[in-house]
Amino acid sequence: MTFIRRNVWELGGDWADEVLWYARGVAAMKARALAEPTSWRFYAGMHGFSSARWQELGYLFATDQPPSQAQLRKFWRQCQHGSWYFLPWHRGYVLALEANIRAEVVGLNGPDDWALPYWNYFAPNEAALPPAFASPDWPDGVGDNPLFVEQRYGPSGDGDVFVPTDLVDLNALGDPDFTGVSSGGSPGFGGVDTGFSHSGPVHGGIETQPHDWVHGLVGGQDAQPPETVGAMSDPRTAGLDPIFWLHHANIDRLWTSWNADPAHLNPSQPAWLQGPASVGERAFCAPMPDGTTFTYTPGEMMNLEDLGDLRYEYDDLTPAVAPVSPQDRLDRLGFAVPAERPAEEGVAVPEETNVELVGANDETVPVVGSESRTQVRLNAPARQRVAASLAPPPAADVEGVAAPDRVFLNLENVRGQSDATAFRVYLGVGDEEDPAEHPERLAGSIAPFGVSQASDFDDEHAGQGLTFVLEITDIVDQLALEGGFDVDSLPVRIVPVRPIGRKSELSIGRISIFRQGG
Repeated sequence: MTFIRRNVWELGGDWADEVLWYARGVAAMKARALAEPTSWRFYAGMHGFSSARWQELGYLFATDQPPSQAQLRKFWRQCQHGSWYFLPWHRGYVLALEANIRAEVVGLNGPDDWALPYWNYFAPNEAALPPAFASPDWPDGVGDNPLFVEQRYGPSGDGDVFVPTDLVDLNALGDPDFTGVSSGGSPGFGGVDTGFSHSGPVHGGIETQPHDWVHGLVGGQDAQPPETVGAMSDPRTAGLDPIFWLHHANIDRLWTSWNADPAHLNPSQPAWLQGPASVGERAFCAPMPDGTTFTYTPGEMMNLEDLGDLRYEYDDLTPAVAPVSPQDRLDRLGFAVPAERPAEEGVAVPEETNVELVGANDETVPVVGSESRTQVRLNAPARQRVAASLAPPPAADVEGVAAPDRVFLNLENVRGQSDATAFRVYLGVGDEEDPAEHPERLAGSIAPFGVSQASDFDDEHAGQGLTFVLEITDIVDQLALEGGFDVDSLPVRIVPVRPIGRKSELSIGRISIFRQGG
């Protein structure tokens, strides 16, 4: 059997069968004790755990018997973030939860082909939280709906939960490479090469957008004291919220969509295919309803059709975003390519890609209030190398022209104590200008999911914070065309979605610009 995951908004009703059976399965798992491996809270602890946060949200009690030390070491705090394992780990995690819910559904005489729905917040009129998750009642009007979580506050902190589609994007679907670099260039669609990484510092493309944004703004932070951060906003509590699983089904669907382009390839390195267990680190595993352990590798998660009794497919995919080709960039930049030039000559793409620092600011940037500002000072020789790659040569010399540099804005060592903050980043907008009137200068939007955990100094973290990488190639191209890249520095404006208080302690350790090219 191949299970079909369908769009939750297109199932035929607020409490369509797939949603109602999901609620019944969740209720059954929630009824189990914390220490039972197939309980709802045990599964949430596999993604992350904080005794203080769980108590704050009402999910941990003095009477709870914790899992054994062997269970904790094997299963808990296992999620992969800031890593090229981000996508395959979560695929196996969702698969195992789906299998547990399906077992409950079948045990209640439900359909044996039940599959987890997904929430495609990018579809027209489907950005709102699905109604079954927003009501405290079951469809018969009786309370205790297991899909309802009180601690969802939404983008404004007022309980209106939706995904602001003007702040999320699918740009990652256009990234040609799964794996990138952690040295300032593209982190790739799927993330950078790491070992076991429960909270890595550099988030990959699909993790930054839309993954982090949906977590941060669906959970949100209560606008009223004591300003509680929602469950979805923190990796240590996110798995407690039933909407988590529909969100991650959609992220998994986007990986499937990216893979649908034959030019897009998953990693082939043994360290990725065989996972961290191949080098002596923790194996990826999850408890199954029959008492066995599902142990898996990224290589085994690569193809949906190879998943045996767990195989599934999606009812619809999102077409991959076509990246701007090197030739299109040459045209945009005004390179005079002779009409008689053979098409097969193409554009020379360097065999080895260099990543070089072009410039950085010289101070930590506190992100507080309604806006923060800084200047990125450019290194003249590096800036000139970028400019030279963008400058059209004489028509007679265009044969064999190299692809222009790609350029990236890095927000390094982002630290803070609230995971529900979010902000836009603008490049090249002057002090007297309104950033909102310059969407062409929007480098991207950041919701630093996991920032409080990454800011801690403990056995797992060095307090280095998180790093986010935004491609600014289009902006730099436009600045070059306008003559605005021949400068000593470029202004950066940080504009929070809602004003950020000092209590959040949000800061960016350094803002830098890197070139990636020949």
